[in-house]
Amino acid sequence: MNNLYIVAVTKCNANAALVFEYCYRFISIAKSYFGKVDEEAVKNNFVLIYELIDEIIDFGYPQNSEIDTLKTYITTESIMSTATAIEESSKITTQATGATSWRRADVKYKKNEAFVDVVETVNLSKGATGHTIRAEVDGHILMRAYLSGTPECKFGLNDKLVIDKNDHGGMGDAVELDDCRFHQCVRLDEFDSSRTISFIPPDGEFELMRYRSTRNVKLPLRVIPTVNEMGTTQVSYIVNVKADFNNKLSATNVVIRIPTPLNTTSVDCKVPSGKAKYVPAENMVVWKIPRIQGGAELTFSGLAQLTSTTTRQVWARPPIDVDFQVLMFTSSGLIVRFLKVFEKSNYNSIKWVRYLTKASGTYQIKF
Repeated sequence: MNNLYIVAVTKCNANAALVFEYCYRFISIAKSYFGKVDEEAVKNNFVLIYELIDEIIDFGYPQNSEIDTLKTYITTESIMSTATAIEESSKITTQATGATSWRRADVKYKKNEAFVDVVETVNLSKGATGHTIRAEVDGHILMRAYLSGTPECKFGLNDKLVIDKNDHGGMGDAVELDDCRFHQCVRLDEFDSSRTISFIPPDGEFELMRYRSTRNVKLPLRVIPTVNEMGTTQVSYIVNVKADFNNKLSATNVVIRIPTPLNTTSVDCKVPSGKAKYVPAENMVVWKIPRIQGGAELTFSGLAQLTSTTTRQVWARPPIDVDFQVLMFTSSGLIVRFLKVFEKSNYNSIKWVRYLTKASGTYQIKF
């Protein structure tokens, strides 16, 4: 990470998952204190880093890794007075032992807001005959909570939501999620019974839930390539791209990378939208499309000129790679049905839910 290695040393066999989780957690804590974690940041904040390590871990065992709790008594500002330190120490004891150690009780905002982002990354691998080798979704539900007091948040997911696919009972149109992991603030018993996520959120930004989906995956872009080798000196391309989602939505930042043989000298490209350019250093045509409206269909046609060789080399044909982003669309079909905030002062809050489906280096089509 930024030319830095995060290393944990153990004298005996240890729980590898615990060690990795500790390392990742430490990186998150460091970022929350001084932003980007790089060599310069480590040099400038080495005293703070030692303080953090001393508080997070005791005698080799992780003890307290909640950012909100740590920030109440480890600060980069001036040293607290004795009276303030005693008061803060009392708060820390309550937080470290109470049911909501991840949240301070004295949080106040003039404007109370809650933002939920459902972010999904589509992983696709299609074979040369058009069959799907692998199609899965890695999903994250991220939340930014700027809420006063100690609010209770609730939101519900799809009515037809299956967590254990062995128990779906023939519900072919159900949303099926695997490997669900929740932030510790979530009350799991309520989720198991009603598929309602109930929790007291940490202050600020955090990952509420992580999941995976391998069934009923909706592919936002359908790519159908037709590539023919014409003798030893030419290769013809026809790549059809269709936006397979509602016409009120659009895919943005679409980049399609189409491989070419190693002995390609030039490619004549024709596209109805965006710009296509042959990149010799990468042996591929890069087709960039700023926006594709839902339901639209675009076709790339190209003719690659090759240098003639005395020996015919077999072209490995690497897969076509597609990057994109689609707002307000989920490939898993997951939706948030409602989002409610309850707090004893009964204040009004602004709530937003946003969906984003994307692919970057994980959406590949063989030909």
